Amino acid sequence: QVQLVESGGGLVQAGDSLRLSCAASGRAFSNYATGWFRQAPGKEREFVATIKRSSGSTYYHDSVKGRFTISRDNAKNTVYLQMNSLKPEDTAVYYCAAKLGVASYSEAFYIRDRSYDAWGQGTQVTVSS
Repeated sequence: QVQLVESGGGLVQAGDSLRLSCAASGRAFSNYATGWFRQAPGKEREFVATIKRSSGSTYYHDSVKGRFTISRDNAKNTVYLQMNSLKPEDTAVYYCAAKLGVASYSEAFYIRDRSYDAWGQGTQVTVSS
């Protein structure tokens, strides 16, 4: 089992930056891919970014490319989501998710929330205009 705890959310103004953290405990952190998803009120949960376990390859939703950066520190068992140039439409609860196992999959696999095995409780990000 793996436990994920997000932190770093808050209320910011448009154009500001935030860095979300996802601290993992339990199984070896380096053995799984980790993704970020978000859910705005009244909307379905959507993919934001993911980072693979082996190659460290990253994938991003088109709406955040060039503004958000996902990274991981295996020594600290932590994944980060650096969010720059925030927009009001980025307002959502942000969730960290882990895909366990050593297999590597395509981008199409990682952008689906049902591909992930463990989830954090979420952290709220609110961007005011």
